[in-house]
Amino acid sequence: MDESRDIRMAKPGDFKIHKVAKGTNARSGTLTTAHGEIETPVFMPVGTQATVKAMSPKELHDLDVNIILGNTYHLNIRPGMEIIENAGGLHKFMGWNKPILTDSGGFQVFSLAQLRKIKDNGVEFNSHVDGSRIFLGPVEAMNIQRILGSDIAMVFDECIPYPTTYEYASNAVDKTLQWAKVCLEQPRAEGQLYFGIVQGGEYEDLRAKCARELVKLGFDGYAIGGVSVGEPEDVLLKGVDHGIKELPVEKPRYLMGVGDLYQIVESVARGIDMFDCVIPTRIARNGSAFTMKGRVPIKAGRFKLDTTPVEEGCTCYTCQNFTKSYIRHLLNAGEILGVQLLTIHNIHRYMDFMKQLRESIKNDSFDEFRENCKNTLKGK
Repeated sequence: MDESRDIRMAKPGDFKIHKVAKGTNARSGTLTTAHGEIETPVFMPVGTQATVKAMSPKELHDLDVNIILGNTYHLNIRPGMEIIENAGGLHKFMGWNKPILTDSGGFQVFSLAQLRKIKDNGVEFNSHVDGSRIFLGPVEAMNIQRILGSDIAMVFDECIPYPTTYEYASNAVDKTLQWAKVCLEQPRAEGQLYFGIVQGGEYEDLRAKCARELVKLGFDGYAIGGVSVGEPEDVLLKGVDHGIKELPVEKPRYLMGVGDLYQIVESVARGIDMFDCVIPTRIARNGSAFTMKGRVPIKAGRFKLDTTPVEEGCTCYTCQNFTKSYIRHLLNAGEILGVQLLTIHNIHRYMDFMKQLRESIKNDSFDEFRENCKNTLKGK
């Protein structure tokens, strides 16, 4: 059977590894979902409220974005499941026909620590919108994701803060594993994939334990969570090392919430396939562009007469048509277009970076790409 026919017959959950870079665990692959195939390694823009901020679905298509994120906690509060179910699911509601991954709401256990109370069967929250009391646990989280109809649904977990005690992290791992079992028992949308989440904080034995137990349960893919929560870079990368070594090679691996390009390359070298982060859209709203030489604060006064593009050599719509001076004017005038143009550039930068990364694996130049990134992004 030839490869093209094999790909056409692929079903949701199939993960095909095409190439592994020599001397590392970096690999290029294809993950099949109910709404299409995803080339990995992949970066997923965040669309918490059923939209990637300042971007239309058409613009995301044009930028070759193949998968985005939605958030269980936020979408359940607003607009609510009745509205999304009435629309026929999240894809139809937001006019997006490519894959969607939904976070379970477990991160809000971490980020809304002042508003929640953790119990054995889930978490009680005070809504960040109106203060009303709500409950979210593994049963509720997976039911919401079933209604959303996301292609990849994350299990409900407890995101562990940094720093924390061994005792707290151990209890959180036990709770995460307990909830993971319950999540697997819940009905899912047609073709929906379930990913388990490895927790354990900065503790190697807890990460290893969590990963081993999740693998025994049998998920369609696995994520490493509880990273990028304020820890130093070396601790973050150690967390990847500790979690990934117990995960099966044949399943996709997702590093949650990491968007630093250098950290992405180093994590790919360790065998990570999927990433997400709010960085591209957030810094655009704050008036900054992301380039291969770092962040550029376009709102700064030194750019008021600068008639060069945001990034020399960039092929995105923004850089091909507009100058730093003009975009700075838009931002300082409070014009929406300024944020939109920076967002287009920033997402293009990430998509182009991931494309180059995938190509480097395919053509046996990943080591060179990795070294160039270290020199460019870290100045070393």
